[in-house]
Order: sequence, then structure tokens, then C-alpha cells
Amino acid sequence: GGEGGDTIQSKCSEFMGRVADEAQLDQNKPNVEDILSKLSEEDRRPYQNVFIQECEVITVLIKEIIRSLAEIELANKGELTMTEQMEKLMGEIFINKVPTTWMKLSFQSTRSLGSWLDNIKQRLEQLNSWKEDPTKEPYITFVNRLYNPASFLTAVRQVTARRDAVELNKLYIQTEVQKRWYWETNELPKKQYGDGAYVFGFQVEGARWDASGGLEESEPKKQFSVVPVVNCKPVPLVEGKEEKGVYMCPCYMNESRGKTFVFFAQLKTKHPPLRWTLAGVALILDVEGVSDAFPFGKEPAA
Repeated sequence: GGEGGDTIQSKCSEFMGRVADEAQLDQNKPNVEDILSKLSEEDRRPYQNVFIQECEVITVLIKEIIRSLAEIELANKGELTMTEQMEKLMGEIFINKVPTTWMKLSFQSTRSLGSWLDNIKQRLEQLNSWKEDPTKEPYITFVNRLYNPASFLTAVRQVTARRDAVELNKLYIQTEVQKRWYWETNELPKKQYGDGAYVFGFQVEGARWDASGGLEESEPKKQFSVVPVVNCKPVPLVEGKEEKGVYMCPCYMNESRGKTFVFFAQLKTKHPPLRWTLAGVALILDVEGVSDAFPFGKEPAA
């Protein structure tokens, strides 16, 4: 009780306000039944399945956020008994930490609470623009806004495997960095072998991506460098083939690395790849504090 309680309460109601107004999380969460009603059996291809799963998991998270905040509100009005779990949740909101109970249902994230909420909104934007016509493949996928980027990359391989009657495990994802940004992308990869998908949302940690086509030393004090659009293209595995001038770069979902490994990307380099291995250079998908939407701090000219 006392003053400490009031500040925790005011911090909580401020956060509830944010959830209610800006994000309108509740109205914005994708309606899975509605999406399914727009898809015939033939329409449910690998991309659609990934997309539906993404809608399902984020909806579960949002329902829990709304439910637990409503409960706290009732407890604060004295209409419900305040439980230890509610107090713990309020305490976590107070220190700008994503509550443990939400984290269990969340995408992998190292963000602080405010930034995490903004990130949920970005993820919803992608899902909501997709659901307009769920039968279509998007021109570009923000792979850093997916719960499960690995299953998206599997879907990219499945599309090619089915089309060309190849075994799935005989295909791997080849990453071809393009010379453009996502707002300059308004087509699907050309219909050539293993078209793949255009994705955005990779950032190099420990080096920078140089437009002339390859990894270079980081600029001073810049830990991360945003990579342009990448064509993730399924190509047949050739045993024992070593590519020259390529760094096999591990990609992780967030800065904690470790268990969040997604796949190996091939990044061109004029330097010996060992140099980047020793420097621990990796691609990170979700980085707090670097806007993936407009990586250079300003919106692109229309």
C-alpha cells in the first residue's frame, strides 16, 4: 500500500491506456475464422499456413494481455481480490519489463515493455495487411516480425519442392542480398528456378553490409548495420561444394543469440571468411532501438 502502490497503479493505468488507445490491440488482432473463410482448400499453401499460425499465436498473446489487464483494473477498483500473480504483473509493468506470464506466449524478445508493445503493433500491421487477400503471397515479408521465421523459410522451400518434385531436405536457402530497400519492392522474385521470397529485417552485428556487395568492418560505434532486401531462394544441395568469397553467417532471432538460431545465410565477402567467424559476426532479426521500418531515421521519399 502507501505511496509506492499508487505509483505502481498509475504506471499500470498509463500502460493500460497505451494498450487501449494506440494499439487498439483488441480490435486489431486478426480474426482467424474470418481469414479461413476466405481460403479454399487449394488456397491453403505453405505461405498461408505459416501466416495462419502467426495470426493464431499473436491472438492468444493479445487475449492474455487484455484479460490480465482487465483483471487488474477490477482488483484496483476493489471488485476482485488482488492476487500475488496480479501484483507480480503490476511490479513488472512498473519496471518496464515484459511480464513473465506474457513472455510465455510472446515471440522471442529481449525488448523492454514499451518497445515490445510497439513491436506487437508492427507485427500486427504485417498480418493485417496480409489478411486483406490471404490467397496472395506478399511482395515482401518482414521476417523479423514473425514468431517463427524458420517455419517461413521452410515454407519457401516447400513451395519449390512441390513445384519441382524435389525432396525438401535436398534444398537449402540461398540468400541473395539485393540492391534495394523494401519500399522499392513491388513484385515477387522472377519466375526462375527456385524463385524464393523477398524478405527484409536482417541486421548484421559486428560488421556492416556494404552496398558494393559484401561484408566490411563496422563503422565506429555502430554495432548494427541494416541489410537491404534479401531474396531467400531454395537451391539444390550439392555435397562438398564450398563457395569462395562467402561467409556462412549464423542468423538469430534476437541479441541473446543462443537458442534463437534460425539458419545460416551466405554473405559475400572480399575478406577471408575466417575473419568474420573470429569476430562473431551474425545476423540478428529483432533489435531494440533500431527502427527496421525506416532504418535511416527518415521515411523514404514517395
